[in-house]
Amino acid sequence: MIKIIKYLYMVMAFISLVSFSPDIYSQDSEKKKVTYKKARALQSSTAKEMAKVFKAYERLDENGKEDPDLETVKEILTKLRNNIDNLKSYDKSVVWYQWGYIYTSEENYNKAIDAYTKVINEPEVTKGLREGGLLILAQLHLSEENFDKSVELLLQWMSEVDEVTAQSWSILAAAYYQTENFEKSMEAIETAINLAEEEGYKPKENWYLTLSSCIQELKTKIGKPEYVLRLQNVYEILIDLYPKKDYFMALAGTYNELGREKDVMITLKAAYSKDLLNKESEYTNLAQLLLLNENPYWAAQVLINGQKKLIEEKDKETEETKMVPVVKENEKNLKLLADAWRMAQELDKAIPVLEKVSKIAKDGKTYVLLGNLYLSIDKIDLAISSIEKGLKKGGLDNKDKVYLALGQAHFENQSFEAAKKQFRTAARSKDKKVKQSANNWLKYTENEEIRVKNLALRRDFIQNS
Repeated sequence: MIKIIKYLYMVMAFISLVSFSPDIYSQDSEKKKVTYKKARALQSSTAKEMAKVFKAYERLDENGKEDPDLETVKEILTKLRNNIDNLKSYDKSVVWYQWGYIYTSEENYNKAIDAYTKVINEPEVTKGLREGGLLILAQLHLSEENFDKSVELLLQWMSEVDEVTAQSWSILAAAYYQTENFEKSMEAIETAINLAEEEGYKPKENWYLTLSSCIQELKTKIGKPEYVLRLQNVYEILIDLYPKKDYFMALAGTYNELGREKDVMITLKAAYSKDLLNKESEYTNLAQLLLLNENPYWAAQVLINGQKKLIEEKDKETEETKMVPVVKENEKNLKLLADAWRMAQELDKAIPVLEKVSKIAKDGKTYVLLGNLYLSIDKIDLAISSIEKGLKKGGLDNKDKVYLALGQAHFENQSFEAAKKQFRTAARSKDKKVKQSANNWLKYTENEEIRVKNLALRRDFIQNS
């Protein structure tokens, strides 16, 4: 706010010195087509003192940088203030305007408010000084949380100026917001955004944040799904103009409320592509969405990159900071990665992950899954070993199916007695489908065992003939 006030002060100071001082007024300034409600001239003695003030403001240091001589400024302004009763009304307004700036720069806002109030109340104040004083007063009251007064002054200022800018509407929106008049605030900030676009520049980031806050405050009045659609529109603009993580996550949230799961995935994927994700849950949520939308390969890549990405983490006990992977290699995350590789038909990548999971899992389910994968690629011994480890570890939901799978593995290895043993166990299942399948496998194994024995006898007969 001080920067805005400083800018306004410099503009008003220039106007008061150049346009209205008879000692300095030049032909060049006459060429500037600036029309004021009432142009006035400073008294000669005041003009000379103010010239010294502006010269002190313009002092440069040895490096050529701005180095205002504020001590000299205050000395001269103090002299003028002590003689304030003998000054004309317009001269008083100029002096109080300078004091307003001094007090503001010193963050003495109560005195600044008093000074600028005197400026706008002077009967002979010029249009430029009055307008500048009104706007600065409005901002000072806003900073001091005198919100209703700020709104009053802004509306007065808007009624007097020739043109109201987008920036001014945004200030009014902020003031209305603080008074909890969210409808007026939203109306003002939308005007600011539209004006900025018309004036050819990008609306400020915080303007859109004000708009989104107003929409959320008016959630009940606007009603669903309209308020969600309005938020969606705001966040879509924000990620386009100011692509920050918070806006991607907020947009994903609005899509989720609208049931647009695929758009949630696309938004999170965009944030991931910009390397904005830095939480484990963000990586795993994206991976799950990719799996649901039949993109298993990308799901695996997201998890792997999450394992590679390092972030700072403070140890709760030692309070030491260390670098740790975003996605940790725990049972849940490794299972998700293994599922992604399996669904992507990348079994050579899924198996090593499942081997890791099997060792840290609390139950034997992962060993069984690993055994089935080994069985599918004809690594029979490894399949048997894994399934047996799963049975030993326990915690299986349907052991009968596991016995059936183990029997099939022994069958492929032509370990018929071991296979029949597992099939007989599975045949005692209460699940009719498992029971029937086990009995069929048992009969098939017995027949295959006889066939293999007969082939062996024929082979021996031929070899011995």
